[in-house]
Amino acid sequence: MQKPEILSPAGDMERLENAVLYGADAVYLGGTAFGMRAACANFDREGLRSAVEYAHERNVRVYLTCNTLPSNEELEQLPDFLRMARDAGVDALIVADIGILMLAKRLVPELELHISTQAGVVNYLTAIELHRLGAKRVVLARELSLEEIRCIREHTPADLEIEVFVHGAMCMSFSGRCLLSNYIVGRDANRGECAQPCRWGYHLMEEKRPGQYYPIFEDEKGSYILNAKDLCMIEYIDRLTEAGVTSLKIEGRAKSAYYVAVVTGAYRAAVDAYLRDPLHYHPPQWVLDEVLRVSHREYSTGFYFGRPDQCYQNAGYIRNWDVIAVVEGWEDGELMVTGRNKFSRGDETEIMQPGHPPEKFTIAAIHDPQTGEVESACHPMRQYRIPCAKPFPRGAMLRRENK
Repeated sequence: MQKPEILSPAGDMERLENAVLYGADAVYLGGTAFGMRAACANFDREGLRSAVEYAHERNVRVYLTCNTLPSNEELEQLPDFLRMARDAGVDALIVADIGILMLAKRLVPELELHISTQAGVVNYLTAIELHRLGAKRVVLARELSLEEIRCIREHTPADLEIEVFVHGAMCMSFSGRCLLSNYIVGRDANRGECAQPCRWGYHLMEEKRPGQYYPIFEDEKGSYILNAKDLCMIEYIDRLTEAGVTSLKIEGRAKSAYYVAVVTGAYRAAVDAYLRDPLHYHPPQWVLDEVLRVSHREYSTGFYFGRPDQCYQNAGYIRNWDVIAVVEGWEDGELMVTGRNKFSRGDETEIMQPGHPPEKFTIAAIHDPQTGEVESACHPMRQYRIPCAKPFPRGAMLRRENK
């Protein structure tokens, strides 16, 4: 039985630490160039070295994105970037451009090469040829069904790994290849600068009827808007694994550290449930509830089971829960926490920790080391002490439902 890899996003060091703490087998991250998430903090040379060291000490692999399509002017920087990746100790490069693939194969042969979803791999012939060119893994296009993935697996070498996206935001353009952002606001999505104009609200106006706006919507003939639902495949870990998927990729390098912790923890628990009883897989209810406790759009299963119902009626997120504090430690019946959002004495909250269902918790008192007992914790990133009979580990989080 194959054990699928849980691959989590790491937009900065805090997100990486949460991914590792909450059960990721591997993380993917970007450097300061050649990555598809320009808005993230990302990792400079020393930051990347520290990130790899932290992950490797905990038996977690690190994949570095190098998946933009570089211009001629950028090519001079590429050899130094590839050597930096090798010297930092990353386990693999994620690439989309065949020139980068071949240069990396010659220059840093120690590194595994993973083909990005940006390459749009949709058939086994392409996957086989990329494997012959040196690819260890292909990240398949997001537009494939489970049956198409199964077909690719059956026709490709056994040592070629297959990675797919299982959770997070979806792009309406094929495998993320989009010109809309560049055309409208001059920010190129293919260079990590997408302004997400597909999430904006649009109406149709007929040229001879100025000022008369018609809504764009989905009916039985198809979708007429661009805004996609989020992907969630947590109920189908068994189907994905049976189709031959090696790695389950969570989208979200630009998402919060709380998001990374919750979603990684949920998929960790789901995969563990699958491994315990693969013939009768069904994730515990608390796991299904967890993915609803992060900011998200309405969920769908994407293209996995045929043509998706992708239309989402607005660009807004569902945000029913907020993280209010992160646990730094426990001592003498008190939690030491760092505040993230305002919380008050008497608040009904939940404490989430790696590997366990969340627990209900009422804040009985708040001690501010600078001012003493307070009714509310109002200062983000300040440390507070809260009475708690039971110890919780560093990295556990307190969250509160928005009512």
